[in-house]
Amino acid sequence: MRHQDIFSRLWDEYIKFNPSVKKVYDLFTANGEKVENDHIAFRTFNDKRINVDKLAQVFINAGYEEKADYHFEEKHLYAKHYEHKTEKNLPRVFISELILDKFSDYLNEIVIKKVNSIPNELLNTNELIFLGSAWGIPSFKIYEKLKAESEYAGWLYVMGFRANHFTVNVNALKQINTMEKVNNFLKNNGYVINAVGGEIKGTPQELLEQSSIMSEKIKIQFEEGEFDFPGCFYEFAKRYNDKNGNLFSGFIANSANKIFESTDFNK
Repeated sequence: MRHQDIFSRLWDEYIKFNPSVKKVYDLFTANGEKVENDHIAFRTFNDKRINVDKLAQVFINAGYEEKADYHFEEKHLYAKHYEHKTEKNLPRVFISELILDKFSDYLNEIVIKKVNSIPNELLNTNELIFLGSAWGIPSFKIYEKLKAESEYAGWLYVMGFRANHFTVNVNALKQINTMEKVNNFLKNNGYVINAVGGEIKGTPQELLEQSSIMSEKIKIQFEEGEFDFPGCFYEFAKRYNDKNGNLFSGFIANSANKIFESTDFNK
């Protein structure tokens, strides 16, 4: 599958589920900006059938390669990021996984049961990242129990395999070209910024600044009925050159740790 087809398919599903994202995109373009994607992110569990390496395969086949890995001790997550081997203007890919042995038997049993329910023919194709909740309609009761242990696990159980967020490349913007301008522009248009650890995560000295809007509430059909649920979110990233004049291309674990909370209603 070509990288153009992968990103186009993921974007279409992303904005279908999250109308506010398309509205933000349109706000920037209406102000004369060309919106480019810095990176796209996914969530999964570290079950070997659906882990980071498994989800990454569709991108590897499209010319991407692994660049770095990251540890999030507090949230019990592990992640890798990937970049295209030759086309450096293509979006980075960030994939994280929940480390299951850090959690209860109950959480592990639910995950194993749900992964077992995915047909082998889907597990063994590159379709996995497009499937959403591949294990069917979720239970709100199960979601609440998972969320009590890990907001990440609860969200993933409900939303499944899809782009958790796309990211506006602030470096490519002409006028709204600082993180302060981006955040003020969003707030002036009624959007709520993830303020965990401050509205801007990271510093120019760390070579990366990030911010994000909180996920919008979307309607999800559970076994028990329809409930409001945090969908996906939109992120914004500004990168800086290192001392050798090269644009920083990685991620800062401490900042990413706070960006994860963009799907947490309690925040």
